[in-house]
Amino acid sequence: MKGKLLINFALIICFFCCSSGRVIESPHYKVIHVESDFEIRQYKQVSWMSALVQGTASFEKSTQQGFHRLYQYIHGANSNSSHFLITSPVTTTIMASKRQPEHLIRYYLPNGNAENPPLPDSELNVQFEKWRSNCLAVRRFPGFAKDDNINKEIDALKSSLSKYLPEGAAISEYTIAQYNSSRRLLGRLNEVWLDVSGFTAEGCQPL
Repeated sequence: MKGKLLINFALIICFFCCSSGRVIESPHYKVIHVESDFEIRQYKQVSWMSALVQGTASFEKSTQQGFHRLYQYIHGANSNSSHFLITSPVTTTIMASKRQPEHLIRYYLPNGNAENPPLPDSELNVQFEKWRSNCLAVRRFPGFAKDDNINKEIDALKSSLSKYLPEGAAISEYTIAQYNSSRRLLGRLNEVWLDVSGFTAEGCQPL
């Protein structure tokens, strides 16, 4: 098991590093509200390939396992044997309300593949997913996203949002977005994303 995790970790390194010299495509958004420690973004429609991981509460292990399947898809394990461009971020959504731990790991599909991507090989258990235009609250944090620090970051974002959300609003899931290679030690960028249903700001309608 340890050896498999090391292989998955190496794949993540390769995924982010092999794009040296290229402009990496990311989802388009508009910033519509800014606070000192978070911002509200309105995203356009976004297409993803996603891999569901169940049975482990570890954010790190789930991300490694899910990305291993996505890595195979974007490197030819699909109906066209297509190889995809490097994009960012890789995101991991934690479904906190589930009895069994579930994590959904996503690869952002570049514009050229966003509408009709090739089908994944069935054994990968990878799904095409499309987000409609929506609004997200986003908190940035540096360093590495790990099991021992992501809860602190999500709690900080929840606290910052508390005055904007309805009293007692339940948040059942949140997403960690990672933008950098594992080999990059300085200047790293991660984000916590939360849907902001009920948030009222110009240009941002409730989800």
